[in-house]
Amino acid sequence: MPPDDVAKEDTQKIPDKRNPVCTALGASLKERRIAANKSQEVLAFEAGVDRTYISGIERGVANPSVLALANICFCLNITLADLFAPITLALSPDEGAKRRANRAQPQLKQHKSRLR
Repeated sequence: MPPDDVAKEDTQKIPDKRNPVCTALGASLKERRIAANKSQEVLAFEAGVDRTYISGIERGVANPSVLALANICFCLNITLADLFAPITLALSPDEGAKRRANRAQPQLKQHKSRLR
């Protein structure tokens, strides 16, 4: 493959698969963390999570639980409402997305009668 083709492949944009809500939440968290003058490492230590988890939340690739967010907010001296206040978007359910079905089909075993 000629070098020009390699350069063209490198410049192709990969579609962003991040959830807009997670991305907005991450931006809000980063803004609050910087306002509190804390590094990702310090915040992670105080909240009892890994630094890479804080980074993932801020980039919008992690989907944190409410409990994890509550711990992080406590360490930042803010409430969950403060964290979510700047987020003003709402999403409709994905119309084209198909929910996963539980495909488990337990096999029924015939039990021996205990009556004699």
